[in-house]
Amino acid sequence: MNRKKAIVSWSGGKDSALALFYAQQNPELEIVGLMTSVNERFGRVSMHGVRTKLIQAQADALRLPLQFVRFSGEVSLEIYNATMQKTFAALRDEGISRVVYGDIFLEDLKQYRERQLERAGLQGVFPLWKKDSGNIMEEFLALGFRTVLVCLNENHLPEPWAGRELDLSAVQELPASVDPCGENGEYHTFVFDGPTFSRPVKFIKGEVIRRTYEPSGSTDCHADTEARQRWDTGFIFQDLIPNVD
Repeated sequence: MNRKKAIVSWSGGKDSALALFYAQQNPELEIVGLMTSVNERFGRVSMHGVRTKLIQAQADALRLPLQFVRFSGEVSLEIYNATMQKTFAALRDEGISRVVYGDIFLEDLKQYRERQLERAGLQGVFPLWKKDSGNIMEEFLALGFRTVLVCLNENHLPEPWAGRELDLSAVQELPASVDPCGENGEYHTFVFDGPTFSRPVKFIKGEVIRRTYEPSGSTDCHADTEARQRWDTGFIFQDLIPNVD
C-alpha cells in the first residue's frame, strides 16, 4: 500500500494527542511530524499559552519531528491565511499530502480548514469527527493519556480549575454547560503522558495568569460576531515550566 505522508496539527492538548493516536493506527497514513502555531513574541502556543520548550519536549517524547509556524503577536486574518498557505505549500513540496486535525463537531471550522487545504492541494484528516465528546474523553483516559488544564474560559470554569489534572473525577465534576472535551473553547489542556509517549514530559506549575481579550475576528474562523463576543472574554492560564532534572 502506498501510504500518504501526513503531518499532525499539534496544539499539545488532548484532542490533537488522541487524533495522533488514531492517525498512527491508520494503515493508509504515514505520520511524519507535528506542526504547531506559536506566538513568537512570547514563545508560547497560540491560545493555549504553553511554552514552546514543552511542546518540543512532547515531540521528543513522541519521537516525531516538530515544525513551528511562527506568528508575531496579534495578526490579521489575511496574514494568518497567507502564512498558512506558505506553510502548506512547503509541506506539499516535501511530499506531504494530508494534515490531521483533532476537531470534533465545529462544522464551520472544519469547512474553513478544508478550504485552506484545498487551495494548497492538500487534504484534511479528522479522526475524531462527529464522535461523542463524552465517549472521546472516556477513551482518552482509558488509553492512559494524562493531561492538565492550562487555559480556562472564565465564563465556564473558575480559577481553581487551572492546573488541575483532567482525570475521571475532574471530568465528572465539569459543569453541565461545559462540553466534556471543551470543544467550544471552554478549556484547553497540555498532555504530558500516554501510550504514544516514550516518557512523561516533566514540568512544574508556575503562576496563574488572567488575561482579557476584546471581541475580535478569530484566526480559527469558527465563530460569528455574536459567538465571538461570548467567546472573547477573560481567560485564566496556568503557566507550566519545563522541569529538567
